[in-house]
Amino acid sequence: MTRRRVTLERLKSERGTTLIEVSVASAILLVVMAGLMGMAAMATTITENQGHLGARTTEYAVDKMEQLQELTYGDAQSDTTVFPSVNNAGTGLTIGGSFNPAAPVVGYTDYLDRDGTILCTVASPCNAVPPATWYYKRVWQVSLPSANLKQMTVTSIVRTSVASAQLSQSIVCAYKTNCPTGC
Repeated sequence: MTRRRVTLERLKSERGTTLIEVSVASAILLVVMAGLMGMAAMATTITENQGHLGARTTEYAVDKMEQLQELTYGDAQSDTTVFPSVNNAGTGLTIGGSFNPAAPVVGYTDYLDRDGTILCTVASPCNAVPPATWYYKRVWQVSLPSANLKQMTVTSIVRTSVASAQLSQSIVCAYKTNCPTGC
């Protein structure tokens, strides 16, 4: 009898886990992890689109604005589709252009690759046909809201986004004045 009692005691003890217990615990863990994977994918998408790509489009729009701000008020010939600007065959701060990326205007548009390198050069200027490898597009408009005041608006947009989200786009606006007699 003692032998039988020892065997029953051993079976009743909870020294190890059974295969069923391990399977149930693994199933619960799998369900929880599957729920978290969707959240991780969404967080990665938002970080890439609104964080990385949004910051890059803003940086490139500000870079173009700084290039335009360096020009003189009456500059009508600098080519600003290349960097640094060259003093011939361009639009400078001539009134015109468009800040709508869907309606680029020749002379007021340039294209950059994934690393932010301008794809247009003096030898190969930006024209009506964009380079095949462009990733960022910048368009700008120069307008004259009042006498002796030019408004410059630059829009930068990315070509694609992660998970077909809305494209990151940044718009920067600044004014340049011409006050020869002191305003």
